[in-house]
Amino acid sequence: MAETHVLFVEDDDVIREATQLALERVGFTVTAMPDGLSGLEAFRADRPDIALLDVMVPGLDGVSLCRRIRDESTVPVIMLSARADSIDVVLGLEAGADDYVTKPFDGAVLVARIRAVLRRFGHAAGPDGPGRGGAEEEAGAFGGVLVFGDLEVDTDGMEVRRAGEQVALTPTEMRLLLEFSSAPGTVLSRDKLLERVWDYGWGGDTRVVDVHVQRLRTKIGQDRIDTVRGFGYKLRG
Repeated sequence: MAETHVLFVEDDDVIREATQLALERVGFTVTAMPDGLSGLEAFRADRPDIALLDVMVPGLDGVSLCRRIRDESTVPVIMLSARADSIDVVLGLEAGADDYVTKPFDGAVLVARIRAVLRRFGHAAGPDGPGRGGAEEEAGAFGGVLVFGDLEVDTDGMEVRRAGEQVALTPTEMRLLLEFSSAPGTVLSRDKLLERVWDYGWGGDTRVVDVHVQRLRTKIGQDRIDTVRGFGYKLRG
């Protein structure tokens, strides 16, 4: 089985080299770049399986790089930010990132988050062998075409249409919609969504959920997903 190819964009030489070694030690293939422009070139040339982007890199910052990547691909993106309470986190998620990790980070934590994201996308989760299947595998439990007003969710073909027009979703957005579609009208808490969609076996930042819900709303209709204040979200049946 081919090794997972990671694109890592980080301008700090020490962090870049140490992280590259840590990832390669557990079996990943790593292309490490010091700035956003070279990172974009490497992405286009190598088409990696996942991208790790530091927010503050020269030339083309990580958020802008994430937007450029998202314009061309649904490859998973993890943002790296030095400040957990920074607006950088939200900006990165709004740009299309699937998750983020706060610096300084433990190498084992970063590897775990990478593997969790890869499992969600249906990739092998690194040298330990295949991860749990992504949305394509889990969709079988839902089966068929689900209809919610003008919204159609084809869980076999992994396609979504709104008023007959196909809607382009990232794999994370698709998994989120599948969770809502499996229980329309049922309130799903942010913690439950973190566990089911992001594969968090521990508490995570609920901003990840909130931003992805908002991104999903812009694509399937703002009134399709209700906020239940203090509890979570539900899909209108």
